[in-house]
Amino acid sequence: MSEEKQSIFQREIKLGKAFSDKSKESFYNELGSLLESGIDIQRSLNLLTEEQTNKRVKAILTELESDLVSGSSLSESMSTKGNHFSSYEYQSIRIGEETGRLKIVLRQLAIFFEDKVKLRRQLIGVFTYPGFVLLITIGVLYFMLSSVVPMFEDVFKQFGQELPSLTQKIIWLSNYFSLIMLYFFLAVTAVGIYVYTQRNEESYRKFSSGLAMRIPVFGPLIRKVYLARMCQSLSLLLGAKTPLVTALELMEEMIDFYPIEAAVRSIKEDIKKGGALHEGMAKFSIFDKRMVSLVKIAEEINQLDTTFDRLSKQYQEDIEYRTKLIGTIVEPAIIVVIGLIVGIIMVSMYLPMFNLSNVIK
Repeated sequence: MSEEKQSIFQREIKLGKAFSDKSKESFYNELGSLLESGIDIQRSLNLLTEEQTNKRVKAILTELESDLVSGSSLSESMSTKGNHFSSYEYQSIRIGEETGRLKIVLRQLAIFFEDKVKLRRQLIGVFTYPGFVLLITIGVLYFMLSSVVPMFEDVFKQFGQELPSLTQKIIWLSNYFSLIMLYFFLAVTAVGIYVYTQRNEESYRKFSSGLAMRIPVFGPLIRKVYLARMCQSLSLLLGAKTPLVTALELMEEMIDFYPIEAAVRSIKEDIKKGGALHEGMAKFSIFDKRMVSLVKIAEEINQLDTTFDRLSKQYQEDIEYRTKLIGTIVEPAIIVVIGLIVGIIMVSMYLPMFNLSNVIK
């Protein structure tokens, strides 16, 4: 492994400052198209630089073009700009240059980033609505507990009667709600600081990834997201005739997910000792049995790249289906939860009035 590990979200933020995944998708796609049309790589970079409107991306492309003029290859130039290109990218391009498959590698990189952008948008679409509704729920709860409940409490004091247990609990919650929220935000801040400081520790990464996969509904989705990226990466690298161990090493640098990283480290050692890929994968539960069986067959017929490409597409389709299903289920579930919260508060406020009317009768 290379430098210190970073989370996926941190990587995206870092890349987003200059060369976003969407920009990379366009870059690799357009560069591949220009090369296929017969234009040499230096002239192709010059054309892409001239038409680029993003000043930061244009500056990066200008540096690449200058390096090419100085005699460097594209992969060598990209390797000196680690803040903008991962080792996965420039190593893939280096292999493409050495094997004469650069156009194919560029096309596959464009597809890789296209799928990555598409997946991120799907996940954002799933989590944006629940997050927005959660904020509204907190706002409604704060309004009711800080404004509505105190008004009822003043009325109840005039009754001179003991209040129902539910009403007493809601009033207590109203009185201490601001303090509870303060403690809640302090706790969230403390957890955030802990996560930030421990994010690169192996023990924390092992615990957090294991916990993430145990989350109902979302756990299987998270697992499939990383398996899809793994399969897509291996498809690209093996399709460029990269040695299997090298492909696993490069893929490991891109997949920032501890269960897969730990599995790949063990699998690499098994392969170096003469073992098969499917045998190493079978030892880890992160890989489902169907995937292991397909890899076994692919090894026998020497079609690992096409098998991983097929698996990647299948996982992508499953992820798309699951994200839509989660969105369909979560939205009404949240509405029901909000209704229950508001309903419980209102019922607790009217209970004393119902009891009083019964006493009067």
